[in-house]
Amino acid sequence: MPDISKEVHLRTKGVLPVQKLKILRDLEILDAHPDYPIQDNQFQPNSLDLRLGEKAYRVRCSFLPENETVEQKLEKLEQYSFSLTDGAVLEENCVYIIPLLEKLNLPKSHYSIQQGYQNGKAHDDEVQLHSLENLSAKANPKSSTGRLDVFTRVITDYSHRFEEIAPGYQGNLYLEVVPKSFSIKVRTGQRLNQLRIRHGFEVVPDQDLLRIHATDPLLFDEKIKPVSMEQIKVNKGLFMSVQLKGEYGEVIGYKAKKHVNYIDMENINHYSVDEFWEPIYASKDSKFILEPEAFYIFASKERIRVPAQLACEMMAYDTGSGELRTHYAGFFDSGFGGSVNDKGARAVLEVRSHDVPFMIEDGQTLFSMQFEPNTEIPEFIYGTDIDSNYQGQGLKLGKHFKQV
Repeated sequence: MPDISKEVHLRTKGVLPVQKLKILRDLEILDAHPDYPIQDNQFQPNSLDLRLGEKAYRVRCSFLPENETVEQKLEKLEQYSFSLTDGAVLEENCVYIIPLLEKLNLPKSHYSIQQGYQNGKAHDDEVQLHSLENLSAKANPKSSTGRLDVFTRVITDYSHRFEEIAPGYQGNLYLEVVPKSFSIKVRTGQRLNQLRIRHGFEVVPDQDLLRIHATDPLLFDEKIKPVSMEQIKVNKGLFMSVQLKGEYGEVIGYKAKKHVNYIDMENINHYSVDEFWEPIYASKDSKFILEPEAFYIFASKERIRVPAQLACEMMAYDTGSGELRTHYAGFFDSGFGGSVNDKGARAVLEVRSHDVPFMIEDGQTLFSMQFEPNTEIPEFIYGTDIDSNYQGQGLKLGKHFKQV
């Protein structure tokens, strides 16, 4: 461990910013395979990119470990394994488990900064966490992963939930990968998911969201004006809708084609759009019927921005609003959408209807945004000092396709 203080002090609850994540790396709370140390370019404003390891396992089905380790489950469900060091193709609709290069050593105890006592007992060589609560973690697919219709979820030993990592977890991280529309070629070190560390779990209440929006607008309408206080919809988050209206001949969405070639995840701005996608054009009635189990890309009607003091997550669909999923990724780093003068950016929706055809209409509410505070403002934000592929976006496919 580097010769630095073994103490971490957190006085406010929220998502840890990049400067704190780098401290956790230096303290080996965020750790990695010794041959693949964590790189500075893995850090985003509020998250760490996770990298694929050297080996993949084809398994019979998805699973959660519950009372076992992931390796114990693999012994029962593995069909075969193969190396990723020189690249390998993951076939569509097959389930793979890939050990990640990163692992976690979350502190098992913390010193209360309010009462002054120790919750649990730390050993002399352990990091001392001075905080209100222990640290936990949450994972999400990266935007480019979701836009390729690649279904991914992080798994940990003894876990009963995907993507959520309990306080005190110390162990390896694994990624379940299921390519849905397209087979993909992946290699060791590529990044399909991202991880954020939380000090407590604090959602910004609706009343606070309204107060923030009144002075520091979060949402802009199709005329690129702040949504009025009378029209903005909040209920445990900020609701947004789908854009289906457009000029005649304007592309308002895409549908994934079937039986196409695989996509090499290393190839950026490489593939022709028409090889993999069918364009969806604006219609007079601004409606569209989703085919069951087909995969679509649409954009939000509104434009959203995430102020530097906040982070944001697009929440999973509500079955009460229809049997459809509206995203796979969904985490928005601080600074997404730029400043108030930048007027935000559209959220891209990855949509699949389940079981039955389902009609959507222009302006139909499909998802909500849940905001969390940061423990501190990140030392850099999305679109500033980093290569942010989707800043200021409209309807936009993933970075692997030629941009028109």
